[in-house]
Amino acid sequence: MTALTDRSRARPPGPSPITTPVLLARMARNRLDVMRTVSARYGDAVRLPLGPKTLYFFNHPDHAKHVLAENPGNYHKGIGLVHARRTLGDGLLTSEGELWHKQRKVIQPVFQPRRIARQAGAVAEEAERMAARLHRAVGGDPVDIRHEMTELTLGVLGRTLLDADLGEFDGIGAAFEAVQDQAIFEMMSLGTVPTWVPLPRQRRFRRARAELQEIVDRLVAYRRSQPGGAEGRDDVVSRLIQSTSEERDPRVARQRMRDELVTLLLAGHETTASTLTWAFYLLDRHHEVWERVHAEAVEVLGDRTPEYEDLHRLKYTAMVVDEVMRLYPPVWLLPRVAQGDDEVGGWHVPAGADLVLCPYTLHRHPEFWPDPDRFDPTRFDPDRPSDRPRYAFIPFGAGPRFCVGNHLGLMEAVFVIACVARRVRLSLPAGQPVVPEPMLTLRVRGGLPMHVHEA
Repeated sequence: MTALTDRSRARPPGPSPITTPVLLARMARNRLDVMRTVSARYGDAVRLPLGPKTLYFFNHPDHAKHVLAENPGNYHKGIGLVHARRTLGDGLLTSEGELWHKQRKVIQPVFQPRRIARQAGAVAEEAERMAARLHRAVGGDPVDIRHEMTELTLGVLGRTLLDADLGEFDGIGAAFEAVQDQAIFEMMSLGTVPTWVPLPRQRRFRRARAELQEIVDRLVAYRRSQPGGAEGRDDVVSRLIQSTSEERDPRVARQRMRDELVTLLLAGHETTASTLTWAFYLLDRHHEVWERVHAEAVEVLGDRTPEYEDLHRLKYTAMVVDEVMRLYPPVWLLPRVAQGDDEVGGWHVPAGADLVLCPYTLHRHPEFWPDPDRFDPTRFDPDRPSDRPRYAFIPFGAGPRFCVGNHLGLMEAVFVIACVARRVRLSLPAGQPVVPEPMLTLRVRGGLPMHVHEA
């Protein structure tokens, strides 16, 4: 842990505590707007009084490096963890310490680059199928791109990681929407509404959580019923069956299995679906970028299905994916709780303090991103020199908790964009807002209708 000096006891600047009611109201309406406003006014380190809590907001690459990579042991998952645990239990995203290390060790081999490379054919087939479905919709009614991307990413997840057809489970996407909506509501209300209050959203949440747990139980039961069971297989379900068999209490084993698989189902599809939805939204707003993506897909792929080696050839498409994740990162907030006193960027952080890093604002920091709100994929041109700090761009987090599925997510996004842009062009209906809705969570909630045209 960083040694503290008297000088390091200085606290970051921020609004006066008397502004707390106004600040809370603004946070409820649009948290991202608050983050951008306070960082512009007070700098890269801000202390936000939020009633019973004081939030330390850090917004510099050096801050992200320290918290996530240099001293990660001092920072456990923070605000929102209790709400996430209602759905995810102690899965890989929410667990800490020895349990997290054990879980990571079980899951990590499934995401090794060589194994993911072998899954390229399955990813490409799913991308081609979706592009064909969209092509059949040319000239018809708008299609819900958010729904299409969710169905696609669930299909890829099932084939590449679970060795299962998730298409057999009707409503799995809707179930995840319901549990996410409830978690977001609880975070925004700071838990002031008791969970026992029979609100409609609470009832939807309980039904959705039960449905997800039933899906997990069916996946496990199916795998165990196969000849040889889980022995000799390298998919996630089989690995979890083998690892939880070491538990003495079958109830603990079953709960661990549920926690891990629900976590994987959510994280494995939702983030990529969100990135792809934003990608097609931005490509419609920037036709010159779409033209380059289309031309590259035609030149590199021709009429054939993508192969793993094409990832290196679809250079501009990969740049587009990075720029989409810069503007709309898959995870927009990284909350932490300091376990002991520390110093971040010269500012004192007391033990027990709630701290947040915000990739959304970090990715738009004007010191590191000229004209930060502009969509410009050439920022990520590997042939263009850049002195940008490593931690100015953290779409997959950083440090020990770096997203384990980053290789699969990037391959999926590049293949899907190339396959779709080669065959069709998507456009928002007339009158659709330029920004679909207030970006509280960086998710296009409620769907995104788009017309489909010939490429």
